[in-house]
Amino acid sequence: MEKEIKNSVVLKEEANVGVVQIADDVVAMIASLAAAEVEGVNTMAGNISNELMSKVGVKKLTKGVKVVISEDSVKVSIAISMDYGYNIPATCQMIQTKIKNAVENMTGLNCTDVNIRIVNIKVK
Repeated sequence: MEKEIKNSVVLKEEANVGVVQIADDVVAMIASLAAAEVEGVNTMAGNISNELMSKVGVKKLTKGVKVVISEDSVKVSIAISMDYGYNIPATCQMIQTKIKNAVENMTGLNCTDVNIRIVNIKVK
């Protein structure tokens, strides 16, 4: 193996084929997009609205998301802004399930923790 990329994890290493690595920012992006799909989530903390997401870079989309990868497990901490009127515990449970499933299905890593911090409630 030549050089390992900083802030990444080796998913698969085979002598005759090569190495597959995934950066922490990719896992953070997966978590951010999965959380944004849940009804009641307004934005990730520090992000701009969903309409403008396509016009900005990856760093803006992953702001408010922290990912810790160790061995074959992932811990995700995410700060979100919710819309007023939604049940916070039920919405957070949906967010946790959505993030866990997305990270595990797309990376093959075991998502052990999904910690959510609600930083704002948006009133329409």
